[in-house]
Amino acid sequence: MNLHEYQGKEILASFGVRIQRGIVAHNAQEAVTAAKQLTEETGTGWHVIKAQVHAGGRGKGGGVKLAKNLNEVEEIAGNIIGMNLITPQTSAEGKKVHQVLVAEDVYYPGESETSEFYMSVLLNRATGRNMIMYSTEGGMDIEEVAEKTPHLIFTEEIDPATGLLGFQARKIAFNLGLSGVAFKEMTKFVASLYKAYVESDSSMFEINPVLKTSDNKIMAVDAKVSIDDNALYRRKQYAEMRDLREENPIEVEAGALGLNYVDLDGNVGCMVNGAGLAMATMDLIKQAGGEPANFLDVGGTADAARVEAAFKIILKDPAVKAILINIFGGIVRCDRVAQGVIDAYKNMGTINVPIIVRLQGTNADIAKELIDNSGLDVQSAVQFQEAADKVKEVLA
Repeated sequence: MNLHEYQGKEILASFGVRIQRGIVAHNAQEAVTAAKQLTEETGTGWHVIKAQVHAGGRGKGGGVKLAKNLNEVEEIAGNIIGMNLITPQTSAEGKKVHQVLVAEDVYYPGESETSEFYMSVLLNRATGRNMIMYSTEGGMDIEEVAEKTPHLIFTEEIDPATGLLGFQARKIAFNLGLSGVAFKEMTKFVASLYKAYVESDSSMFEINPVLKTSDNKIMAVDAKVSIDDNALYRRKQYAEMRDLREENPIEVEAGALGLNYVDLDGNVGCMVNGAGLAMATMDLIKQAGGEPANFLDVGGTADAARVEAAFKIILKDPAVKAILINIFGGIVRCDRVAQGVIDAYKNMGTINVPIIVRLQGTNADIAKELIDNSGLDVQSAVQFQEAADKVKEVLA
């Protein structure tokens, strides 16, 4: 589950991480009120107006701007709220901005130059350990840094049994070229950031940039946070932060129906029971010359109601040119699934795309007979290759 910047910063602050302070506003007038409040609380004279959407590269799309007075705060916030923000991480249509974060200016003059760093905490799946990735090249796309100057990206792996050790935090501060007060501040920042990552059950914390201010404070100027969905049952305070407006509406609807659905950019809809079989089915579609339009696991209770709900979800995608139903009858009998397909088809009326049904396992022969004798425009298959051939035929 992705969070907005202001939500990620709330979590960081709760674990003692210094953040760039800000207040969320939903319209231009609220932005002005927020700016006045920030000036009173922090003394900031300028304000940064940041679009709150689940996408990086907001500044490149015009979603992050500096306001030097209250008139500019009102004008900039009014222009950003309601706009479709297009960034390198959004679709061509962009994402509609519903709110902005009015933040304090932290690039004030002082005894030293400001410095920007990159830092993220995530799981290294290859080693089964958490990892802190960091670079002196903050404020830039980390992908670009990795491509052009890979020697400027450092990683520190952390054994989950021992957690982050003191020497590791000091090593990170040293590699970032810090000394004195800034060095000590960075070690505290790293320790608090790692604690926030672990104790919030996050799958990623990305701070770009981490700022060394002119008076040697270390703070998070941005926060991109993803919470592990599987841990939300024990992190209810974070589950409440979910913004459904930022998510794919078809995926949200499918989730409400208890279906495991991921939208993809293909032309063959999939309806499968079991995640492993679903992945194999997607490979099958690719082999047949098609592209999977979705990942859809209906689970072990593929009755008529569930199959009908799955049909409706798949058919919401106008790019779907065929539907492949691939069910292995283990917990659920194939004949029950076949009857579910037939009942769902009749309840929905005409379905204008070809449907191929492959049923294998318990009572597969009975299921094939039911499909073949239903009188419906549904093609049955038993073998994997047979299903692939039928997909190829309907796409030709």
